[in-house]
Amino acid sequence: MSVFTAAADQSVCTPLPVLGRDVTVPLVTGGEVTYAALDYAASAPALQRVWDDVAAYAPYYGSVHRGAGYLSQLSTDLFENARATVAEFLGCRADDQLVFTRSTTDSLNLLAAALPAGCQVFVFETEHHASLLPWRDARVRYLDAPRTPGQAVETLERALADRDPDEPALVCVTGASNVTGELWPVRELAAAAHAHGARIVLDAAQLAPHHPVSVQDLDVDWVAFSGHKLYAPFGSGVLAGRADWLRAAEPYLAGGGASRKVTRRADGGVDVEWHDSAARHEAGSPNVIGAHAVASACKALTEAGFDTLVARERQLIDAVRAGLAEVPEVRVLSLFGDDAPRVGVISFVVDGWNSSHFAAALSAEYGIGVRDGLFCAHPLVRTLLGSDPQTAGECGAPEAAPGEKSLNAIRVSFGAGTPDEHVERFVKAVKELVRDGAKWRYRTEDGRCVPAV
Repeated sequence: MSVFTAAADQSVCTPLPVLGRDVTVPLVTGGEVTYAALDYAASAPALQRVWDDVAAYAPYYGSVHRGAGYLSQLSTDLFENARATVAEFLGCRADDQLVFTRSTTDSLNLLAAALPAGCQVFVFETEHHASLLPWRDARVRYLDAPRTPGQAVETLERALADRDPDEPALVCVTGASNVTGELWPVRELAAAAHAHGARIVLDAAQLAPHHPVSVQDLDVDWVAFSGHKLYAPFGSGVLAGRADWLRAAEPYLAGGGASRKVTRRADGGVDVEWHDSAARHEAGSPNVIGAHAVASACKALTEAGFDTLVARERQLIDAVRAGLAEVPEVRVLSLFGDDAPRVGVISFVVDGWNSSHFAAALSAEYGIGVRDGLFCAHPLVRTLLGSDPQTAGECGAPEAAPGEKSLNAIRVSFGAGTPDEHVERFVKAVKELVRDGAKWRYRTEDGRCVPAV
């Protein structure tokens, strides 16, 4: 029986075609099964539409901005049209700049390098490390994890009220948690930041694939996201927003493309005039295919309609949460409570199980791919698990044998390409593992729990 009730509108329940949907994997217990990719929060599978668009362009590959040949000119047009498409997808302002980067991490490190002197950064401990760690050359104030959206706004307002109002300030906040999936009150946080003379950057890595993101509607100053979470291949990302700090900063990378003019001086040195456009921070030959893929994904999601995508994903979320709620040994992790709106990202722990062991059994015995560990959000997961903030842990699985307690959790995540069957199989597998235990023996190898040979 489908996870969706008969009363549900079946017209919103068709997953978008993605690569890998027919891949089969071996089971340790024998036979094969179609792989259930439920680790979208790490990397979503590429949309078939995106892959087809990339394949169609590949024969016309050419270096951009610096070639007189037809293919170079075609590629330049493609690259700049991709910039315009993504800017429209993000609801950018007319005078915003959009820089193509490698990832969300790269985007936020770029912005960190562009902070004006004396800038203070405010960031909640709940952030992914991509948002938590780039601000090494700034004064950073880390804010405690809030337990309600309202408390998040109040915490930020108190922190901003204590700063010197004459100094620049930046707030960095996620749109949707990569651990709990919960949506953050971005518009309200932006209003609080601006009321105190601060700017705000939105980490939309987990939000953009699931919900519409508009720079103007949310009133944020910058937004960053990764293509590989937006159903495009690895290696592409975006930073979009206000141009003034970016124009005033030294180029993120020095080299060809970022420079407008380079001349030798009489003393033997060189003088450089840098571009004021996005090219200032895009030195080197850009990832044209990556930019084209991101733009293709933006078009595909827009054409599919976020109302439809959100409605379908909500049904998947409800099915997973309802299934987990039927297992008393399962505890779902949450900051804001069961009623908080969220995207398709759910983390949990299982009493009596090492989380790495549980994830390994899901993979080896059921062909289900999930994530276990601290999800590159160590302070948040430790807070949710009620552990000592100083307790050691890793992004991946800690070195704990099956059955031993470990400081990590299990994360299941899904999106526009997830079939009903994958969710149904996951819920069934959780119930069977908790009830009957693993069918196979497992051991720890290089910090990972793997089936014993």
